[in-house]
Amino acid sequence: MIISYFIKKKMRLEIVSVLLAFSSLSAASQSSSPVRDQDVVSYSLNKSTERTFIVDHEKNEFLKDGKVFRYVSGSLHYFRIPREYWKDRIHKMKAAGLNAITTYVEWSLHEPFPGVYNFDGLADIEYFLELIKKEDMYVLLRPGPYICAERDFGGFPYWLLNATPKKSLRTNDPTYKDYVKKWFDVLMPKMRPHLYGNGGNIIMVQVENEYGSYYPCDQNYTIWLRDLFRSYVNEKALLFTIDGCGSSYLACGSIPEVFATVDFGASVQNAQDCFNFIREIQKTGPLVNSEFYPGWLSHWQEPNPVVHSEDVVRVMKQMLSLNASFNFYMFHGGTNFGFTSGANTNQSTPNAGYQPQLTSYDYDAPMTEAGDPTEKYFKIKQVLGEAEFLVSNEISPVPVSKGNYGKFMLKPVASFFDKVTQRMKPVVSDVPLTFEDMDINTGFVMYETTLTEEQKNISRPAILSINSIRDRAIIYLDNVNVGVMSRVKGNTTMSITIKSTNEKLTILVENQGRVNYGNFFEDRKGIIDPVTLNNLTLGPWKMIAHPLNETSWVSLIEPVQSVQLPAFYKTTFVLPENTTKCLDTYLDPTGWTKGVAYVNGINLGRYWPLGGPQVTLYVPGVFLVMPPASNKLVMMELEGAPPDLSVKFVDTPNLNGSITV
Repeated sequence: MIISYFIKKKMRLEIVSVLLAFSSLSAASQSSSPVRDQDVVSYSLNKSTERTFIVDHEKNEFLKDGKVFRYVSGSLHYFRIPREYWKDRIHKMKAAGLNAITTYVEWSLHEPFPGVYNFDGLADIEYFLELIKKEDMYVLLRPGPYICAERDFGGFPYWLLNATPKKSLRTNDPTYKDYVKKWFDVLMPKMRPHLYGNGGNIIMVQVENEYGSYYPCDQNYTIWLRDLFRSYVNEKALLFTIDGCGSSYLACGSIPEVFATVDFGASVQNAQDCFNFIREIQKTGPLVNSEFYPGWLSHWQEPNPVVHSEDVVRVMKQMLSLNASFNFYMFHGGTNFGFTSGANTNQSTPNAGYQPQLTSYDYDAPMTEAGDPTEKYFKIKQVLGEAEFLVSNEISPVPVSKGNYGKFMLKPVASFFDKVTQRMKPVVSDVPLTFEDMDINTGFVMYETTLTEEQKNISRPAILSINSIRDRAIIYLDNVNVGVMSRVKGNTTMSITIKSTNEKLTILVENQGRVNYGNFFEDRKGIIDPVTLNNLTLGPWKMIAHPLNETSWVSLIEPVQSVQLPAFYKTTFVLPENTTKCLDTYLDPTGWTKGVAYVNGINLGRYWPLGGPQVTLYVPGVFLVMPPASNKLVMMELEGAPPDLSVKFVDTPNLNGSITV
């Protein structure tokens, strides 16, 4: 089945428009202060003005320009934070005593379609690097190509699933390598001026990412990738790898002639135990924990994990006493705006144990989702100050004021079943197609079929079976909701009552995020296997895609009195007249069930207060407009809206709500 060029182009233009919505955010300014360097001269370097960052294997130290150097870094992802807030977050990290920042590079953001590149607005990584440099901080760059990061498909662009052979990702497959090289031929020349040896502040560049956690263990691939990085980096920065705390991880993930590091969190009793695994494969050199976890990731329908400050401080002190460098993952998490969050799953059974990740990436980090320092922040700062890292007392422990903008009523606009909401031409096929088969990345696909005489005459009630749903399906008979199948719950069958008249079966499938970690990695979305009714295969199918990349068209539709779910709702609201600055706030959808929310055309992400634990959605103040201009709110609700169709904008987040479904 081939989708027309026009349909694909229209969808891609919509996605680009969403990226441009973030691009409007401007940057603010912050002050800078000098970085801490230890004043021990290298035994091995001649006097020179050349900028170098290398490993002294005899003294087990990093040498920066011939002087011993140790870093304490924090992970900060530019793609999870409005561009206008980058300076603020960087400055607060510097004030806590950090002298470096670690960031991934998200391929899918920068190349949303083959050969279509984006380095503007939220994707302006060079501006991000310059802001870090102005704070006299260094950068540890993690360009992947695979990054994990709890992002959809581990940061890979979805189109790789169509462009490469099955089971070829992260292997020595020539097609996959060709796409990687094409991407890096665009990215890495942009990074070259920012390398430390070229006058920039990138001191280290990661080769791949936690490769020891991936089953192929393909050294031909990792050596090829090492050599590719060398062609861009030369000796202007240090290449390194990161792998888990265990012999098997490091055995497969380490690469000859590339500096190896480990990762572990605050739950370990003794940091030395994990560093001992490094010494099994790398006898000398400084000790590094490249992902020290002061918090942890969260999933829908699971309690939020908590990492206690006392444990963070305890392991920090152990690492400092061992003269180790380390990076907090995350120091500030941010938000998975739009449909960018990923998922985990049982590595051996991809259709069970699925765990979609939250819109919020608060991560229980030292700085909250909105960038406020926490108790954990100040305890970390105290330890670093005692260790003679440069800290600043200018950061207030009082959170920045948030907007409590009150309650607003929405009006129903149109149903998914209405043609006016169908922005793409339907695709017809004898068998259900995946999102990727139809070149669809995000959102929802509605699969429709009309039951035949043969299918209607089967015994009642009938057993509807879909062996592989990715990821969540609402089942309708003649537009009436009769149940839900969920990959999370592992339920792939249900009993339905068939009438004797012609009846339409509709299956609305939601992409809840592609798997980003583990051995199962090619997470195609939609209906993967044939759909059967009492073992009778159903079809043909009409498939209507709702990528929901943008919702500007909703404002052109007049509201109606009532609407059949799933449906779009909208309202406009004006901030109080005395507003002097648009404050950050939180959209509270309590009373609504599950869906997606948009403010002024920007996708805030998925909401699911009935699923929990996240209830509120973070709304940066830079997404809002000053009075008397009106803000536009659009919500796409799947299953149930409150009687008064109200939402609130509140000043306090709720990321620990009840888990009820």
